[in-house]
Amino acid sequence: MMTIKIYDTTLRDGTQSEEINLSVQDKIRITIKLDELGVHYVEGGWPGSNSTDKEYFEEIKNYHLENVKVSAFGSTHNTRMKAENDPNLAALVECGAKVVTLFGKSWDFHATNALGVSLDRNIELISNSIGFMRKHVEELFFDAEHFFDGFKDNPQFALSCLKAAHDAGADVLVLCDTNGGTLPNEVAEACKEVLSNIPGCNIGIHTHNDCELAVANALTAVSNGAVQVQGTMNGYGERCGNANLCSIIPNLELKMGFDTIGKENLIKLKSVSNYVTEIANLRPFLRQPYVGAAAFAHKGGVHVSAVMKDSKSYEHIEPILVGNDRRVLLSDLSGKSNILYKAKQFGYDLDKNDPAVKTILADIKERESIGFEYSAAEASFELLFFKAMGWSKRYFEFINFFVVDAKRKEDNEPFSEATVIVKVHGEENHTAASGDGPVNALDKALRKALEGFYPSLKDVRLLDFKVRVLSGAIRDTDGTSSNVRLLIESSDGKSQWTTMGVSSNIIEASWQALVDSINYKLFKDDPQKWPNSM
Repeated sequence: MMTIKIYDTTLRDGTQSEEINLSVQDKIRITIKLDELGVHYVEGGWPGSNSTDKEYFEEIKNYHLENVKVSAFGSTHNTRMKAENDPNLAALVECGAKVVTLFGKSWDFHATNALGVSLDRNIELISNSIGFMRKHVEELFFDAEHFFDGFKDNPQFALSCLKAAHDAGADVLVLCDTNGGTLPNEVAEACKEVLSNIPGCNIGIHTHNDCELAVANALTAVSNGAVQVQGTMNGYGERCGNANLCSIIPNLELKMGFDTIGKENLIKLKSVSNYVTEIANLRPFLRQPYVGAAAFAHKGGVHVSAVMKDSKSYEHIEPILVGNDRRVLLSDLSGKSNILYKAKQFGYDLDKNDPAVKTILADIKERESIGFEYSAAEASFELLFFKAMGWSKRYFEFINFFVVDAKRKEDNEPFSEATVIVKVHGEENHTAASGDGPVNALDKALRKALEGFYPSLKDVRLLDFKVRVLSGAIRDTDGTSSNVRLLIESSDGKSQWTTMGVSSNIIEASWQALVDSINYKLFKDDPQKWPNSM
C-alpha cells in the first residue's frame, strides 16, 4: 500500500486565519498532539520572520517526537543578495530544523510584478536558494507559490521553476494553489505535465479553499501522482482557509486505499481536531465532515429507523473509524425509532408499542410547537425521558426568585442581582448574588442556595448561553412579546451539557434552563437515578 506523507501547516498557514493567534506553548502542545496522531511533518513556522517562531524552534528541541519531523519555512533569498549572505536563509540554518520548505515564485506575473526581477533571475533565486540549503538539511521541499496560475499563463516558465528546484536538490516539488481558484481537472492536467516533463521528481500539493475545492484538489493531485499533501487541521488558514486534513486523511485512508497516519491512529482524528480547536480558542464547526458533532447525527424518523436496521443506509462510514459517535436527535420530525434509539442509550430496551414511547413523542411534539428544540438541548430531553419513565425525584423545591437589572449613575455601570428562595429537605434557603448580567446573577444565586446540600455543584460553570426570538410565537406587532428560546451550556470540568428554556420572559426562560442544568448534574451524580432501568 502506497504511503502519502501528511504535512501539517496549522502552526504557520493556520495562524494566518482570522481570529487565530498561537503562543509558543500553544504551538508546542499542538505539535505534540499531531505527533500522537501520526502526522509525518509539522511546519513550525518561519524563524526568519518573527520572534515567536524563532523561540518555537528553540523550545521544540527539548521534546522527543515519535512520528513528526518539524519543518521550518522560508523564502528564496533576497534579490539583492547572494544565498550565502541572506539573513532569512541563515535563520533557517540556525534554527536547527532537519526539514526545510522554501517557497519561490512560479508565476511570471509575480516574478516581474511582485519581485521586480526578470524571469531568468527568478529561476536563479530558486536554484541558488535550494542549492545553498541542500547541504544543511536532511529533507528539502520547494513550495512553488501560485504554481497553477503560473501554469495557466506561462506553462514553460512554471515548469522551468520546478526543474530548477529539482536539479538543485529539492526532494519534493509542492504545487501550490495559492489563490484557491483552480478546478480539479486543471490540477490533474498540471500534475501529469510536471511528472512528464521532470522525470524522477516527487510532487506534493498545497491547496487553498477559495472555491471550496481545496480537499477535492488535494485528492485529485494524489490520484495523479502527488506523494505529499499539505494542509491544516480543521481547514484553518487565510481567507477561506487551507485544505482540511480532517477530511483529506480519512478520504485517503478509507476511500482511496492509501496509507497515511494508519487506521489505528485515524480513530484519534476527532479528538485531535477538537483539541486544536480548543487551543485556537474557537468553537468546533458542527457540520464539519467526518469529525463534526453533526457528521453522523440523524433527525428524521425514517432515517433513524433505517440506521437502526443497518447504519450504512444513511452513513458512508462507521463513525468510530474517525473517533466520532452516532447521534440521534429529537424534534417534531422524530418518529418512534428516535425514542427507541435514545431509550437504549439510557439503558431502556423499550418496545415500540410501549405507551411511554407514544407519551414521550407526543410530549416532544407539543413542546416543540411552542419553541422547545431538543436536538439542541439533549440534557433537557434526558430529564424529560426519565421523568416519563418513572423518575420523579425532586432535589429541591422552587419558592420564588427576584432579579434586579439596573444601571448606577455614579459609575455608569450596569448592575445585576438575583434573589432565590428554594426548599431542600424541608429547609427553606434564601440567597442572593450579583453577576455579569441577570442570567449570571441568577445562576450564582441558585447554586449558592444549593451548594451546601450538594457540594458537587461548586464545580459547575456556565460556559455559554444563546437566545433566539421565535418568529412563530410573536404576540404583538413589534415582536417584543415573542417567545424566546434560551440555551445554556454548562460544565463541571469533566463533561458538558446543554439545557433549554422557552418563555415570553427571557428571565423565566433562563430560570428553566438553569434549573434543568442543576437537575441534570444532580441526576448524573445520583447513584439511584434510574429506578426503573435494566
